[in-house]
Amino acid sequence: MGLIEALMRLLFGQGRNVLRETARVFRPDAEADAARDAARRRAALMQFAAEFGGRGRGRFDRIMDGLNRVPRPAMALGTLGLFIAAMADPGWFAARMAGLAVVPEPLWWLMGAIVSFYFGARYQAKGHDFRLARGLAQNLAGQFAATGQARPAGPDSPGAADSGRDAGLTRAALHPDTNPALGDWRRQSGAGRR
Repeated sequence: MGLIEALMRLLFGQGRNVLRETARVFRPDAEADAARDAARRRAALMQFAAEFGGRGRGRFDRIMDGLNRVPRPAMALGTLGLFIAAMADPGWFAARMAGLAVVPEPLWWLMGAIVSFYFGARYQAKGHDFRLARGLAQNLAGQFAATGQARPAGPDSPGAADSGRDAGLTRAALHPDTNPALGDWRRQSGAGRR
């Protein structure tokens, strides 16, 4: 009986659970895993809120973005309108199509180029914005993986120092001098000479 009691005290005594502690090495703790998953989801929601919240954009930017959304629906609805006009008043529609038939071919090429450049430029701008947002999200995800926090490291974060209003200290932190310990080692070992 003393052997079993000693074994139980070894495994579960003194407020410890050696089996649970050992199992955590091989299988992640479900509670801690759930907390990490919740923090990851919170970070994703914060990123989406920042991306689609529209903060930092002025009235002019919002108006221009709204105007940029008009041509595609207008062309789609205009094409449907042509079908309706052809059925409602074939004579009127035939007269308009006869007018289009006399438009010179170079003018059609010019219109095609303008429409292609408009949509191509919009596609490129939206693609650039998407890549920029994806890069920022990846940077935030990297910071999250490193710190476990869904925000950039600030002066109150462990390992980050705030230089305050001291411009010299800020400059020294951004552009550090040579490492004094490394300089001493190079002088002592002759590694700096070649």
